[in-house]
Amino acid sequence: MSTSRAIVLKDFDTPPAEAEFPVGPPPVGGMTVACRYGGICGTDLHLAKGHLDVPVPLVLGHEGLGVVHELGEGTTHDVNGRALAPGDTVMWASSIACGRCHPCHELREPTLCENRRTYGVNRSLTGESPLAGSWADYISLTGGTTVIKLDEDIDPIAAMAFACAGPTMVHALFERRPVRLGETVVVQGSGPVGLAAACLAQLAGAHVILAGGPQARLDLAQHARIGHRHINVVEAADPLTAREAVLEATGGRGADLVIECAGVPNAVEEGTRLVRRSGSYLVVGQYTDSGNTSFNPHQIVYRQLNIIGSWAFTGAHLNQYVRMLPELCDRFDLRSLVTLFPLAEFGRALEQVASGEVVKAVLTT
Repeated sequence: MSTSRAIVLKDFDTPPAEAEFPVGPPPVGGMTVACRYGGICGTDLHLAKGHLDVPVPLVLGHEGLGVVHELGEGTTHDVNGRALAPGDTVMWASSIACGRCHPCHELREPTLCENRRTYGVNRSLTGESPLAGSWADYISLTGGTTVIKLDEDIDPIAAMAFACAGPTMVHALFERRPVRLGETVVVQGSGPVGLAAACLAQLAGAHVILAGGPQARLDLAQHARIGHRHINVVEAADPLTAREAVLEATGGRGADLVIECAGVPNAVEEGTRLVRRSGSYLVVGQYTDSGNTSFNPHQIVYRQLNIIGSWAFTGAHLNQYVRMLPELCDRFDLRSLVTLFPLAEFGRALEQVASGEVVKAVLTT
């Protein structure tokens, strides 16, 4: 094809719109990929509201899975050394760290890179190619992108269930605060990030209590075998009663680890009260700036809490997620979490994500 449809965020607080761009030659060291699936993340809704300082206009979509269309000069293998050819199914990391800034070369924290370039987030239409997001027929992947060839037996729809949430939680639970065998873990939030957190915690041998909602999401999680206990805190008539139900499920003392995946600032105060004394609170869901909240700092000191933040992921974390997909798919029904929408129906998909009608919306081309 000589042109590609793409969904563009032209300005904040303005609905995205479909546009058309030429499909240029693949960049040196990179490739052009025919997008088959482009995931919708909660972050995309926040981006449209201006909750992150990103350049607009830009093509949206930082989660993607597709087929190699054309390889750029010098591109022969994926990150694992597997030969690449047109027609191969691939996933790619959403961001590239510069490797030169202070967080990269001194702190060894590439997720905190000061110059991080992220597909569908901070690559404007004026960059190397306007096709720099996965909500499009084609995406242009520049040199330095972590590209992973998928085995033929991996279900692409199941892989898209946690395309962003999975590697995000790999970073959080492998590096920031690992789950320990036999721990009691409370997960706040039953969206993709919360469900990914619950899956990985279960694989690590934890007893997982999923505190989320609405009830339809919790029922779907239970059907998919995600979580051991499911407590509806979103639709509870009395928040205090809901909190007591979660605490009771931990045995009354609180969880060894609480993982915030709700993305709602007020959830942070609630989460600090669900952790046992000397326990850990891992905050993952506040990726974009949705505002302030208040809580009693005495609770942090009195109960000697360990509060840890975790930001985004790298190509290494995506690679680990892909390696875990066979085990994840064997244990959990990830495919059941995904609802597919044609690319042209992106507006309806965004509405259903915002309303909570679907767990994971994925655009198809």
